[in-house]
Amino acid sequence: MADVRSPRDGDFIEIIGHYNPMTEPETFVVEEEKALKWLRLGAKPTDTALRLLSKAGVMDKFKPTVEKKARAAKSTRSKTGAKTKSTAEESS
Repeated sequence: MADVRSPRDGDFIEIIGHYNPMTEPETFVVEEEKALKWLRLGAKPTDTALRLLSKAGVMDKFKPTVEKKARAAKSTRSKTGAKTKSTAEESS
């Protein structure tokens, strides 16, 4: 995990795994819990990191959490909209 403001080869905040494309087959090791922790904290993976995390199954475990939050927000908006609508009808 690297800070976006750091140079490309700068210091890391935390190492969550490693990738070696030169082996046959390519080697990719990720500490799933650390990766999920950073994703939940709002880390935005690069396109390459996103591909690798998806391939390792980490993104599948992260998506249900994101989808639950989206559904909860959507249902809250729906309930709020329904209350507003009924209040408007009462005042007519």
